[in-house]
Amino acid sequence: MRRPWLLAGAGLLLVLLAVAVSRRFSSRPQAAPSAALAPAPAPLEAVSALGTLEPSGDIRRLAAPTSAMGGSPRLLSLQVEEGQQVQKGQLLATFDSRPKLQADLAAVNARIESLQVQIRMQRREVERYQSAANSGAAALVLLEEKKDELVQLQGQLREALAQRRGLQVDLADSELRAPLSGTVLKIHSRAGERPDGEGVLELGAGDQMEAVAEVYESDINRVKLGQTVKLVSENGGFSGSLQARVIRIAPQVRQRAVLSTDPTGDADARVVEVRLAIDPADAAKVRDLAGLKVIARFNP
Repeated sequence: MRRPWLLAGAGLLLVLLAVAVSRRFSSRPQAAPSAALAPAPAPLEAVSALGTLEPSGDIRRLAAPTSAMGGSPRLLSLQVEEGQQVQKGQLLATFDSRPKLQADLAAVNARIESLQVQIRMQRREVERYQSAANSGAAALVLLEEKKDELVQLQGQLREALAQRRGLQVDLADSELRAPLSGTVLKIHSRAGERPDGEGVLELGAGDQMEAVAEVYESDINRVKLGQTVKLVSENGGFSGSLQARVIRIAPQVRQRAVLSTDPTGDADARVVEVRLAIDPADAAKVRDLAGLKVIARFNP
C-alpha cells in the first residue's frame, strides 16, 4: 500500500528539480549578437562629371596681323570650317590688306628694276669720265659729279630693297596659314569682320581626342591617376560609350565652364579639371567631334 505514495512523491520531486534548473538557466545573461549581424558598409558611389572632348595636343589661337595704325585688317576670305582637318602651311584665311600690299610690292619691284638699269648706265658714265680724266680730256670735277650721282642711285636702290622686304613680310602676314597640322576647333571671325581679341580661329594640334572632365571639389578625393572612366555623350553625339583613364588632375580649383542642359544646374560650382586619355580603340569614333559634351563616370 505504500508504493503508490512513494512513486507520487518521487515524481513531484523530479518536477520541482526541473523547475529550479530552468529558472537558473533563464536567469543567465543572453549571448551578444553575432558580429555577422552588424550592418555592412555602404558601397562607394561612383563619381560622375560633365566634360568636353578636346585634341590631345596644344591648342593655338591664331590672331590677325596688326596694321601700321594699330588695328587689325578685315577678313577678306575664310577657307576652312570648324572640325576640318588641316595640314601645316595650309591657307586658312586672307585679309583685305592683301590687294593693296600686292600693288605696292609691284610698284617697288618696278622701281628697283629701273634703279638697277640706271646704276648700270651710271657706272659706264663713271668709267668713261674716268678714262677721259686720265687722258686730260675731262675735268676731275665732272668725274666727281658722276660718282656722286652713282652713289645716290645706289642709296635709292638700298632703300627700295628694304621697302620691298617690309612689304614682303606684310604680304605674308596678309594670309593666315596653319602653323601645324591639326583640327579647326572654333572660328571667331567670318569674312567681312574685323577680328577682335579672340583672334580668327582656334587650331588644335593632332587628330587624337582626349576628354576634360570637371569634377566637383567635394568628389575629387575619390579620383586618382590611372583610374578607369566610361564616357557617354550627353546629347547623343556618338553611340555607346568610350573607355578612358585619368592622366592628369589639375592642381587648382576653379569655376565650372561646362554647363549642363539642366536649367537648375549650379553654374557657380567649384570644380577641378581632370584630363582623360581615351582608349585608342575608341578614339577614332570621336576624332572629328572636338568640343562635344560628354558625361564621365569614374569607376570606383
